[in-house]
Amino acid sequence: MAAVGLALALLLGQCSSPQSGGGSSVTSPPASPAVTPTPASVSPFTGLPGRVGPVLAVKIDNVRAARPHTGLGAADIVYVEQVEAGLTRLLAVYSSQEPPRVGPVRSARESDVELLRQFGRPALAYSGVQSALKGLIQDAPLYPLPPERAPAAYVRDPGRPAPHNLYLRPERALAAAPDADKARDIGFRFGAAPEGGRQVDEQTVRFPAARYSFTWSAPEKRWLVSMDGTAASTTDGKRLGPKTLVVQNVTVRPSEFKDSGGNVTPYTETVGSGTALVLRDGKAHEARWSRPAATDGTTFTTPAGAPLAFAPGQVWVVLAPR
Repeated sequence: MAAVGLALALLLGQCSSPQSGGGSSVTSPPASPAVTPTPASVSPFTGLPGRVGPVLAVKIDNVRAARPHTGLGAADIVYVEQVEAGLTRLLAVYSSQEPPRVGPVRSARESDVELLRQFGRPALAYSGVQSALKGLIQDAPLYPLPPERAPAAYVRDPGRPAPHNLYLRPERALAAAPDADKARDIGFRFGAAPEGGRQVDEQTVRFPAARYSFTWSAPEKRWLVSMDGTAASTTDGKRLGPKTLVVQNVTVRPSEFKDSGGNVTPYTETVGSGTALVLRDGKAHEARWSRPAATDGTTFTTPAGAPLAFAPGQVWVVLAPR
C-alpha cells in the first residue's frame, strides 16, 4: 500500500499544472497571423464568403478610348499586362460575382494561356486573336469564347467607336462553357496583415506607354486606381480600388508574334520566381513570388519564407517588367 501511495504521488506530481509550481513551465510560441487555405465556402480568389462559381476570364481593352470600363469592379482578380507599343490590357477574372455586362472586350495574347493554366480549365472571353495564335488558343486547356463561338454573349454599344464597343454578357458566356472549372486554390492566402512593412500613401507603376497609380484611402480601406494620371471609375460611377495590390516583378520579353502594325508582341513570363511588393492596409511589404510550373498556383511569401496574407477583397496584380 505504501508503494502504491508513493507511485500515485509521483504520478500526480508529474501531471501537475505549471501554475501549481510543480515541474518546469512550458511556454507556447506566439500565435502567427491566420494564413491557412480558404475553406470551400469562401472564395479562394478574394478570401470573402459567398459564391464559388465557374471561372470566367475576360480580356479587357485599356487605352484611353476604352475607358471608363464596365463591370470591372465586380472582378475577383485583375491582372495588368503589357502589350504592343508599351501599352497595357487587363485580364479580369470572375467567379464570386457575375455582373450583367463586362468590357470593352479585346483580343487575347500568348501570355494569357500560361497565366490561366493555374485556374484549371477556365472560360476565356476575348474579341479575337492573331491568326498565328489561333491554334495555340484552341489547343489550350481552357474554353475559348470569342464572338464566333458565343455570339449571344456579346453586344455592341452604338454610343462608342469600334473597336472599343464590344461588351460581354457573362451569364450567356458561361452558358456556352458549362464545364468551366470552378474557383480553386491558386496560392493566394488571406488573413491578418504581416508584421512590419512601410507606410505608403501612393504607389506608381510605369510601363513604356502606360502609367498606373494607386492611392491609399483610409476611409475606404482600399487602393484607389488612376490610369495615365486620371482617376479610374466604372460606367456606374464607382471608383476602382482593390483591397490588395500586388506589384509582381516579371520578365517581359519579345515573342515571335507581331500585331497588324508590325509591333512585336511582348510575352510576360508568369512561371518562375522573383520579387514582388504587396500593398495592403496602407503599407507596402517586400515579398517573393513563386510558381514552379504552369499548373501550379502563385505563392507570395515574406523574405523569410512565411506566407504573406492578402486583405480579403478584390486583388489587383500588376505584372511589372523587372
